[in-house]
Amino acid sequence: MDLHSAQRIAEAEAARTGLGTGPNRRLRLTLIIGMPLFLPVLGIMILVPKSLMNDVLHVYEAGIIGCLLHYIWVFTKYPRHAGRPPYLTRDLAMGGGFFLPSLFFGFWPGMIAAPVWALFVGVTYAIEVTRGHNDHR
Repeated sequence: MDLHSAQRIAEAEAARTGLGTGPNRRLRLTLIIGMPLFLPVLGIMILVPKSLMNDVLHVYEAGIIGCLLHYIWVFTKYPRHAGRPPYLTRDLAMGGGFFLPSLFFGFWPGMIAAPVWALFVGVTYAIEVTRGHNDHR
């Protein structure tokens, strides 16, 4: 086993477990920070005056949009499954997790965009795998 193969195996194992490295780490941190943040946001909304309640909600909604845009940005950097680091397709599909906080606050753009994003990643993966199988025939 050469050094490059050993390094690739170590990177794959790091990507599979824990936070991973590189784009896997960025996507996982985006999900870990952005998705459960609705609980502190709810607490802040309860504590602030009613005049600021909508402002706090709009800031969180902008954060959800920013998280989904980050997923799109990583997808554009690695558009083909073959060129992605290990487990990046799975991490990209986890962007659908932003559906729950969007549903909780009634944020329609997030309720539509998050599941559509996960479906998009799945369809692009299926198309690429199907093309790969057809090329081998």
